[in-house]
Amino acid sequence: MALSVLGVFLGLLLEVSTHGPSSVPRSSWRHDDVNVQEFWEPDVFNYTTLLLSEERGVLYVGAREAVYELNMSNVSIKSNQLLWKVSESDMSMCILKGKSKETDCRNYIRVLQVLDEDTLYVCGTHAFQPLCDYLSLQGFGLQERAEDGRGKCSFDPAQSFTTVMVDGELYSGTAYNFLGSEPIISRSSLSQSLLRTEYSTSWLNEPSFVFADVIREGQNSPDGDDDKVYYFFTEVSVEYEFFGKLLIPRIARVCKGDLGGQRTLQKKWTSFLKAKLVCSMPELNFVFNVVHDVFILKAPHWRDTIIYGVFTSQWGNVGLSAVCAYNMSSVHEVFSKGKFMQKATVEQSHTKWVRFNGITPSPRPGACINSLNRMQNINSSLQLPDKTLQFVKDHPLLEDPVLPIGNGPRLITKDVNYTQIAVERVQALDGNIYDVIFTGTDKGLLHKSLVYEGEVHTVEEIQLLKNAEPIKTLLLSSQVARFLYAGSDSGVVQSPTAFCEKYPSCVDCVLARDPYCAWDPRSASCVNIFQHDADGRKLFQSLKGDAGICPPVARLAVDDYQQVLVKPGGSADLPCPVRSNLAQVLWKLNGRVLTEASRFLLLSENGLLIYSVTPEDAGRYECWSVESAAGKNFTRLVTAYTLRLELPESVPSISARHPSSAASTVTPEEGNDGNGSGLTPAHTDAPSLTTPPSSAIKPKSYIPPEVSNLPTRTQTLDPSAKHIQHDNSVALLSLFLLFFLLFLAALAYNCYMQYLPAPCLRLRSTLLGSNKKPQAEYAACEAGLMDPVQEKTDQNGAHPLRALRDTGYETEPECGNGGVPSSSYEDAGDSPVKEQPFDVDCTSQQIEYADADAPI
Repeated sequence: MALSVLGVFLGLLLEVSTHGPSSVPRSSWRHDDVNVQEFWEPDVFNYTTLLLSEERGVLYVGAREAVYELNMSNVSIKSNQLLWKVSESDMSMCILKGKSKETDCRNYIRVLQVLDEDTLYVCGTHAFQPLCDYLSLQGFGLQERAEDGRGKCSFDPAQSFTTVMVDGELYSGTAYNFLGSEPIISRSSLSQSLLRTEYSTSWLNEPSFVFADVIREGQNSPDGDDDKVYYFFTEVSVEYEFFGKLLIPRIARVCKGDLGGQRTLQKKWTSFLKAKLVCSMPELNFVFNVVHDVFILKAPHWRDTIIYGVFTSQWGNVGLSAVCAYNMSSVHEVFSKGKFMQKATVEQSHTKWVRFNGITPSPRPGACINSLNRMQNINSSLQLPDKTLQFVKDHPLLEDPVLPIGNGPRLITKDVNYTQIAVERVQALDGNIYDVIFTGTDKGLLHKSLVYEGEVHTVEEIQLLKNAEPIKTLLLSSQVARFLYAGSDSGVVQSPTAFCEKYPSCVDCVLARDPYCAWDPRSASCVNIFQHDADGRKLFQSLKGDAGICPPVARLAVDDYQQVLVKPGGSADLPCPVRSNLAQVLWKLNGRVLTEASRFLLLSENGLLIYSVTPEDAGRYECWSVESAAGKNFTRLVTAYTLRLELPESVPSISARHPSSAASTVTPEEGNDGNGSGLTPAHTDAPSLTTPPSSAIKPKSYIPPEVSNLPTRTQTLDPSAKHIQHDNSVALLSLFLLFFLLFLAALAYNCYMQYLPAPCLRLRSTLLGSNKKPQAEYAACEAGLMDPVQEKTDQNGAHPLRALRDTGYETEPECGNGGVPSSSYEDAGDSPVKEQPFDVDCTSQQIEYADADAPI
């Protein structure tokens, strides 16, 4: 049963991995291949709280017991720093509570928010006693106005939480107690008392907060609506029945002008509502039910705002991540018109959530104060009727979910776990605006993807962090000098949004489909269009990937081929640096396509390895890249080699005897048409990616009779080639010995367990020293009974009679006191006979038949 369930689960994962808008990064860059800036300090960790101030041109970093002010253009330049450590008394109290002195009982800076132009609001865990203070930017020091950080900052540095500063008020989602068992969504300010959620599993059930931000729905609103703050988190479901804890991604909303209730819900949110955030593949019924990060791509009008989120599944480490996008107008529709859910008791013990079908009070529960409410003399939440407030308290959950754009993920990746996301809208040279998605992974990688005509193309993958560790914070600068800032436990990394200079040719630049990059024919380089002063009309860019717009390039002459000299019997390694992960590689020898054979091994790095080189292998080797884009196949020559053999001095080389063949020019290959562009559209005679017959793989070169005295293939093998030849024999012999030893072990085990016939049992008795002799098998007796008797004729000469088959009714003679004499084996010699019960002597006792079986 368990195996069948596992099979179904693995089959579902296989279906998920082969469906959906999955995308493979076209280019992959290692950490040393790109130019990034890094910042870290000795003995300082957890650089996970980042605050970008583009007005001042600085990046504020909150780490363990330190706050840094870094240059926004180059984070390796430190402008200021502040050390905020824990006192000895607070650390001792933390240790007495059972926490670690080295890790837990430190001050982790978790909150960095701009309060005004000259002040930052800073909070830290402070040895499991959250503390907040005000940081003056003039002298970069604390103002010594410490405040209690409960409800603003988490106790545990490893606990998830979120904060956002809105008009001088701090909105937080965190735990309110030391144990972390009381989650709250709160608002704190100097002018108002703390406003928080109700302590109930109906409101929050073990949430894991990831993001919060404000949407200015009140600006220029014809209904006089209020601004709203949205929270994103994952919590344990209360509406679904499951054998374990089923996680559900949520979106919650509160009104900025909420003041709490007058009698009901005093100092509690009167506008708190939450709904399910769906990210799934409906065709496979597969759900991504854990949200890790959210980015809100804001627009001039709030209805055009797009919410992006990264999701994974809670069931096992399946290595699948998804990016889903949501319209803010759909979110507003759910919260303003969605159905409510209520608790219903089943069989006096079980509570189940069902749809509320009754009459909803007026004003609508959870709605913000608008112009219609003000016309009813309801100017704040303090004036809401108790019936509405009680309904909000009992029904905070909405039944209608928030569905993604297109009812499915924008992007699905395999073997990747996304942790962070940032999105930017970019205007390309075609005048259209595209969304570029930056996602960070748990291995320190950064993926850049382009949303083009409803499809997602992953442009590149960068090893952003030197170590394989999670990216815990990702910020994006929107200025002209666009940069990404990634925070991790070990440091901060600054990266440009594009690496256009990494594409050496126009074809590479266009096939990258990067909206930041375009090919400049005057400088013959790939440039960033946002940092280039040239006229955009003279640049080459195609987000379809149509590299046919590139100008033609000259063909590579044969004299420019790289020369490779190899001894007979040696090995030749021909690298082919294809930069695209989407391209397929074709190798040609003297114009004919090669496939992997006994001597030709296609390496994973797109190189070619030739074993035991012979004169037949000499010639011109060409590596071609074939990449599909815009409905066409683009073929281009990546590198070319001329392979020659280093022959003994006494034997003249083939090229020396036939100089005309060595100096022959290369015929135009597929992809090198008459214009020399190096590209072949799909409708031309481009080389097929189908493997040709083996007869066309290894072309045979003509060897003149004069060189027939060259050493044969077996004679020219060097020791390494011989070792390669004998590897298979050694492997087969080792495999045979392994199976023989396993057979002997199985035979010994079965003999010891008495599973084998009498000869093995006799051997076992001899080895174990047992005095008991093996007993005769009943099979011998049965064989005797089955033997036919001598044919006899009756008095009338009738047909001979035979003994009938044993029917189980034979009778045995009584022997004394009931003992049946037994006999040993024939090879027992003169050994004394021991009488044992139930031993049958088939030779000395005459068989008597029952009446029905007696011969006539």
